[in-house]
Amino acid sequence: MSLFKARDWWSTVLGEKEEFDQGCLCLADVVNSGNGQDKIIVGSFMGYLRIFNPHPVKTGDGAQAEDLLLEVQLRDPVLQVEVGKFVSGTEMLHLAVLHSRKLCVYFVSGTMGNVEHGNQYQIKLMYEHNLQRTAYNMTYGSFGGVKGRDLICIQSMDGMLMVFEQESYAFGRFLPGSLLPGPLAYSSRTDSFITVSSCRQVESYKRQAAEQKGLQFQPGGTGAPREQAVIVCLHKDECDLDADPCTEGCAVTCFQVHQTLGHSDLELMVSLFQVDWTLNIGEQALDICIVSFNQSVSSVFVLGERNFFCLKDNGQIRFMKKLDCSPSCFLPYCSVSEGTINTLIGNHSSMLRIYQDVTLKWATQLPHTPVAVKVGCLHDLKGVIVTLSDDGHLQCSYLGTDPSLFQAPKVESRELNYEELDMELKELQKIIKDVNKTQGVWPITEREDDLTVSAVVSPTLDSVSAVVFGALTEQASDVEVGTDLVPSVTVKVTLQSRLALQKAKLSVYVQPPLVVTCSQFTFESMAPEMTRTASFSVYLKGSYMPSDLEGNVVVSYSRPTDRNPDGIPRVIQCKFRLPLKLICLPGQPSKTASHKLTIDTNKSPISLLSLFPGFASQSDDDQVNVMGFRFLGGSRVTLLASKTSQRYRIQSEQFEDLWLITNELILRLQEYFQKQGIKDFTCSFSGSLPLQEYFELIDHHFELRLNGEKLEELLSERAVQFRAIQRRLLTRFKDKTPAPLQHLDTLLDGTYKQVIALADAAQENEDTLFQAFTRLRSATHLVILLLSLWQKLNADQVAILEAAFLPLQQDTQELGWEETVDAAISHLLKTCLSKSSKEQALNLSSQLSIPKDTSRLKKHITLLCDRLAKGGRLCLSTDSAAPQTMVMPGGCTTIPESDLEERSVEQDTTELFTNHKHLFAETPVPEVSSLQGISE
Repeated sequence: MSLFKARDWWSTVLGEKEEFDQGCLCLADVVNSGNGQDKIIVGSFMGYLRIFNPHPVKTGDGAQAEDLLLEVQLRDPVLQVEVGKFVSGTEMLHLAVLHSRKLCVYFVSGTMGNVEHGNQYQIKLMYEHNLQRTAYNMTYGSFGGVKGRDLICIQSMDGMLMVFEQESYAFGRFLPGSLLPGPLAYSSRTDSFITVSSCRQVESYKRQAAEQKGLQFQPGGTGAPREQAVIVCLHKDECDLDADPCTEGCAVTCFQVHQTLGHSDLELMVSLFQVDWTLNIGEQALDICIVSFNQSVSSVFVLGERNFFCLKDNGQIRFMKKLDCSPSCFLPYCSVSEGTINTLIGNHSSMLRIYQDVTLKWATQLPHTPVAVKVGCLHDLKGVIVTLSDDGHLQCSYLGTDPSLFQAPKVESRELNYEELDMELKELQKIIKDVNKTQGVWPITEREDDLTVSAVVSPTLDSVSAVVFGALTEQASDVEVGTDLVPSVTVKVTLQSRLALQKAKLSVYVQPPLVVTCSQFTFESMAPEMTRTASFSVYLKGSYMPSDLEGNVVVSYSRPTDRNPDGIPRVIQCKFRLPLKLICLPGQPSKTASHKLTIDTNKSPISLLSLFPGFASQSDDDQVNVMGFRFLGGSRVTLLASKTSQRYRIQSEQFEDLWLITNELILRLQEYFQKQGIKDFTCSFSGSLPLQEYFELIDHHFELRLNGEKLEELLSERAVQFRAIQRRLLTRFKDKTPAPLQHLDTLLDGTYKQVIALADAAQENEDTLFQAFTRLRSATHLVILLLSLWQKLNADQVAILEAAFLPLQQDTQELGWEETVDAAISHLLKTCLSKSSKEQALNLSSQLSIPKDTSRLKKHITLLCDRLAKGGRLCLSTDSAAPQTMVMPGGCTTIPESDLEERSVEQDTTELFTNHKHLFAETPVPEVSSLQGISE
């Protein structure tokens, strides 16, 4: 973490359950002390007005009683507070407080205290204006270039600008086409009001144009439209109408009166409030600020929801900056560099960032999310940053470089009484033993399930694909992966409760890159015999295939009891299987492929059109034994059924792509024969185990892990270098006599660019590693399936293999797939697959760490397959460590006893598993290299 960070100088919390916004904070010398020391004025929506003068004894102290100069409760909510020259006849500063229906101007005065309690401050109401319209915000300035006084402009909720010349009302105008009010600011250089309309465009209105009278009578011509302006009646004496400004209806009445008086040659003319210039920014604005540090140059800063803009006086964009976090407030202020402007921007990640034009110069973490930020001079400390949160956290801080050093407090040492500890341990052991004898504290009774969960997958795909854009879930039919539309399927989950349940939370899990439109559902309470449903869509979001099409629904809930009203937490789950057509489309069969598998059955082959009715791309009866599949990622798989033998062949260019089609084929064959009432259907595999292809995927995954470690090491080195350069720069900046930087700034910039490049490379490698792990899982599933078909393993033995080969849902640099699988397979070789007592006595390392290479893992996988081939059986019983008498088929190589023999086995892995047909008495399967060969 960087040494540059914000330091807490003074902070406090205002009231309880009060709310604040960006207009509720102001810094100014409101007591007119003349020493240049600002005071903090804060108003709240609860009607409280507070004035602070913080002066902590030491940095970081909280608010003291004497820091609060004044606290009064006004009757109405405070929308905005400003300090200026608002009273005629004097140039002293006064406080303007904007309420929803009233504008009040106060004078803050102090009385010298004669006791230790200090001075006494109070406010005096100078004047107030009752508003006919609900106010939204206000701005002030020397409108028209007046000297020595400030005028106030208030914007109402319906878009009317009301100008007050101190104690008197001047005029009011409606903004053209106003729908919702926006931020408002006054530019003294151009004498204009600048706001952002609901059309998401910045608009500038000349004050001089707003002062023009709105109702005129002249002969001839055509009347201008009246619906876009507030009309000031020029002839209210003649019309006998007491309205200034009068409404549109009053103007029409005035015109009718003039016609009654005989002025028939006159017609109504309306002077519109014309806009000076507009600029479309394409987003809603949060705030506007006018910055003018000299008479020649002024800038208009607009803070949007995703960008902030710097505009010239005529509306041209000077520069803009795209923000990576949602902003909450901002404040432009003067920069030490000539021709640049610094900007403080707070965001909803509780970060405060300082930009010099568009360059990020500083970033610091705040303890709260600021809604208003100001910079002032407090207690002779210039440049204090004052921030206010929406719940009343007021903090004064500065940008310092002191590291926060935490020192653990000393623990009081005491002597241990070992006799008492011995007695306590014996009592606990006795309690544990009694619990084991009674099989639990609570009596065991037969119970039904409190909650029944069922998941139903729609038999047809959605008519419109469900795709997630950003954080919104929308229905879109034109989103493509490659050249295909992304299909989606709807899953409906039904929850039926038997008893009253609380806090039921439903979570959905699918294998990546499959994603769901909504993965979390919450039901606060469920009455007995109540049924609740939740629906979501599943679709593919990625260019690679998932390792499994099985999804899981987990429901956690609380069941209230007499002894525990809050409920006992329980979990229930339900699995569902997604259709193959969610990730696959019909494709053309391929005659050649790099990877092939042949599955033998004991029944006559079934027509592929009946097994895969949704993937029939042709109706020719001669091609019913050939079917092509095309995954959404682009790869193709071909499935062939022999006409004469009881075999099926699966072939593809990618080894891991064989898994989904092979597994789907076996599941559909089992389901087909089960519906026919045939119970003795079996599948087998008699070809050579594709270990070499499997080992290539392992090596690729391990290489990406090593590459990730190297990138992290390089990133750590560059980060250390970056902090070292920062310390050097800090030392140079602290020197009273300036010394040359000696290109330290150039080195800092170069190191920063290297850190960014390494971070991007690490992120890209992590994404590639995740995809490689998904492909490795698919290949592992395929190898386990082939092992189970090859050795006729039952469900328990297959579960042991899956636990050994697939222990992780997602591997990391701290705990990876290679070392975890190596430890699990080593345990199997040491226990149930051990050949001698020497292997049982081997001690495995208790600490898992990333290996240097994958040779040991591949050697152990080879030994596992070899011992399964020689009669070894997987089991987890207590006597599994006993040496087993293995059936040794003729022609098998003996299991090596020493490391030297193991090395020879490792070198001869290809020869050992090139062909296992000698282990079976069945007829060898001939090699087929084309579609015609399998169909003959």
